Amino acid sequence: MKRSHGQSKPPIVAARGVKPLTRLLLFVSAGGHCEFDGCNRYLLEHHVTLTEGIFAEMAHIVAFMPDGPRGGCGARPVDINDIRNLMLLCPTCHKLIDDHPDDYTRESLEKYKTSHEKRIRHVTDLGPDRKTTVVILKAPIRGQTVAVPFDQVVDATAPRYPSSREGTIIDLTSISDQGDAFIQTAKETIARDVERFMGSSGEGHKADHLSIFALAPIPLLIFLGRQLSNKIPSEVYQRHRDTETWTWKRGGPPAKYRFGRRRSGSGSIALILSLSGTVPLDALPTGGTVYEVTLRGTTPKPTYLRTRRDLEGFRMVYQEALGAIMQSHGLVKTIDLFPAVPAPVAILCGRELLPKVHPRLRVYDYDKTKDGFKFTLEV
Repeated sequence: MKRSHGQSKPPIVAARGVKPLTRLLLFVSAGGHCEFDGCNRYLLEHHVTLTEGIFAEMAHIVAFMPDGPRGGCGARPVDINDIRNLMLLCPTCHKLIDDHPDDYTRESLEKYKTSHEKRIRHVTDLGPDRKTTVVILKAPIRGQTVAVPFDQVVDATAPRYPSSREGTIIDLTSISDQGDAFIQTAKETIARDVERFMGSSGEGHKADHLSIFALAPIPLLIFLGRQLSNKIPSEVYQRHRDTETWTWKRGGPPAKYRFGRRRSGSGSIALILSLSGTVPLDALPTGGTVYEVTLRGTTPKPTYLRTRRDLEGFRMVYQEALGAIMQSHGLVKTIDLFPAVPAPVAILCGRELLPKVHPRLRVYDYDKTKDGFKFTLEV
């Protein structure tokens, strides 16, 4: 029968059935886990009985019907059953997002899906030798604490991947950072947690590699590095102020360092680290001979440390400085250290000390209230 002129075509209604290939690709992309942010339940076995089966639901981000959850949010997908509009969810999370579409918008669900599938792809692309154990030190700095989100840890450690989502957290945030007791209590907490971490039942005992994310007062970072030592291969990460992420930057001119003697004298020996800022000689509370590691060809500033190569460059000049001091002064028992450095450099100052070889460090910290340095701790 011929259609008369002007007669409209019947509306095309999408079939509810998802193609087998799309279904397979969704399960693979999600790794068989619920894609709701923070859930991650494995959906190919029952979470109580461990019976194998498919306990997942394929949820539409934009609802199958226009009057469904998020069904009228912007332009609807051409293919409502396209994999880009589907999430693998457990029944509980599926009900949650559909019962509360105003709380779980199209944009937020697409972000959950992208983040989850990116993580699954990243982890499954890596071999077993790429695993790293994450250590996070959190401390109040001028009353503020900086978070270390898991997705930033994943991005920063690539091509390695964290051995666990939680990592090992040394938490100093419950300790008041006011008063002299803070440093002593924080030292005790760090020492206890590192000992537990490295003990026979701790995660560090079986770790082949460490990834360290830490922000704290500089003396405590030096103390942390000394506690961890360099017995386990490790990498330390920098939080970049411009991007507020922990991923090392690539490219750009490398940092260049200079080591030399600033002042000769008798008695004590001091080492200044003028990297994130300049330490003037008249700010030192001690006399004696003074050496300095600083930047060559540029002014010290907090943002100078950008790449892994920059940090490795410091490690080399630091070892050179300790060796030169010992060669010039013999068996030195202690060195007064005056650091103006980024966090990863501070950790290396403690980590690279060799027991029974290098002198102990008497670490001074700048006290703004007194406009000068004061002795804080010894490592």
